[in-house]
Amino acid sequence: MNTKKIIIAAITLFIGVALLSFKGDDRNFKIAKNLDLFNSIFKELDLFYVDTIDAEKMIQNGINGMLALTDPYTEYYPEEEVGSLKEMITGKYGGIGAAIRYYEANNRIVVVEPTEGMPAAEVGVKAGDIILEVGGKEMLRGDMKPQEFSSKVSDALRGEPGTSFVLKVLRPMQKDSVEMEFKITRRNIRTNPVPYYGLVRDSIGYIALQSFTDNCAKDFKKAFIELKQKGAKSLVIDLRDNGGGSLAEAVDIVGLFVPKGQQVVYTKGKLKQADNSFKTKYEPVDTEIPLVVLVNGASASASEILSGSLQDLDRAVIVGSRTYGKGLVQTTRPLPYNGTLKVTTSKYYIPSGRCIQAIDYSKKNADGSVARTPDSLTNVFHTAIGREVRDGGGIRPDIEVKSAKFPNIIFYLMNDDIIFDYATQYCWTHQAPESVEAFKLTDDDYSAFMALVKSRDFTYDRQSEKMLKSLKEMAEFEGYMDGAKEEFAALEKKLNHNLDRDLKTFEKQIREYLSQEVITRYFYQRGAAMERLKDDEYLEEAVKILHNMADYKKILSVAEIK
Repeated sequence: MNTKKIIIAAITLFIGVALLSFKGDDRNFKIAKNLDLFNSIFKELDLFYVDTIDAEKMIQNGINGMLALTDPYTEYYPEEEVGSLKEMITGKYGGIGAAIRYYEANNRIVVVEPTEGMPAAEVGVKAGDIILEVGGKEMLRGDMKPQEFSSKVSDALRGEPGTSFVLKVLRPMQKDSVEMEFKITRRNIRTNPVPYYGLVRDSIGYIALQSFTDNCAKDFKKAFIELKQKGAKSLVIDLRDNGGGSLAEAVDIVGLFVPKGQQVVYTKGKLKQADNSFKTKYEPVDTEIPLVVLVNGASASASEILSGSLQDLDRAVIVGSRTYGKGLVQTTRPLPYNGTLKVTTSKYYIPSGRCIQAIDYSKKNADGSVARTPDSLTNVFHTAIGREVRDGGGIRPDIEVKSAKFPNIIFYLMNDDIIFDYATQYCWTHQAPESVEAFKLTDDDYSAFMALVKSRDFTYDRQSEKMLKSLKEMAEFEGYMDGAKEEFAALEKKLNHNLDRDLKTFEKQIREYLSQEVITRYFYQRGAAMERLKDDEYLEEAVKILHNMADYKKILSVAEIK
């Protein structure tokens, strides 16, 4: 028997012994059996399949399939992607400080927004600049997918702090586009978790918190103390569209408003080491100042810890719409070959004892889909003074705000870069406004936007037309069409595609997105946050309640049991 056969026989014997040893433990036996099957199937394919297989891609797809049976937050990061995980956790990276994305019109990558105070903005790079070369290397898409192309350019722009390169861009101008070059030195870039704070109405302070990255509690505390020094007598914390981040940072922010030693959140998992309790560690800044927290359906994870714990402790009034419902905690585990697994290890519970996780990923439908926990199956818990709150479906606000629905047309205007291009063109013909407050789109400006839309032969998918077509097909199939022809004809006439009408019907919402895109060109994210507050239903509801302390106290009382 040759050496190869001896090795194969030895391996077979080892696996056989291992499988037999697991026979007494059915679960471990099944695990060992299936790992052996996976290994054997791959080897057989690699040896006998008619074409050469891409081994790395095949195994990666196997890993992805395995992770798909868990939840969306459990992810594998190979060595080359670990940096993006660290950036997500810390909010820091070495680069130029500019958001970029694929720009279909030129088949290139465009600068979406330079970050205020960062290298790209300091040397004069502007939103709308089309990237041609990075460090002398032309940035061409070739046969890459848009996402792959964006990643390639992003990797080229990033690097060790202190290193320099020349960025060549094409700047669209009113008449002719101009090629420009900028020498940029990379720096440590940290995304700003607090893009804007200020006094919004009389003595009401406002802080927009857009992420829970490392040390964001220090940024928040600095903003809060500064607002108090300026005369803030109450505070609005805006967590809308904040997808979360560090649990510990959320606890530290809660600690600014409640006594030291207060339990804010605890975690429970399958393993004992996943169980933990998080209490406030420092003396608070102010335990009396009236608080309102703004949330919406995109407020998740750490945002729900912050808003939910303040609700459970009867420390703040929550205003807005129900939050996302992510009550899961992830930790990172090192893997061979410098990979990392981000894995859900526990669920978190806020002071009332509730977990706000809205989806049970362990109970999937036959098609692999999952559903939110219905309200009928949620449980009642109680806040510190006895108000009723529920688990299993995000944080339900004390005061609900029903904001206008996102019009379908705006999605397509943004997706086709028309709103982005209009903002670029606006800057050609308008001087920078003196302030965000002084800025306003005129009727002539909106007319110019409508002209741009029409010049692009813009079309968009109208869901009402799709549904009407499906209804007609079903009516014909079931034999109802003969008696309903006139009604269908009348409905078709009303639902016909009319661009002028739709641009007028949704003018208010379109203007809001146009204004935010334009003002960002002049005042960055700080300006965008201020522009959003000009006509903000959520903020107006917060101001209303903070101007009426009787109502504020009534909400935070047992009489408000629901």
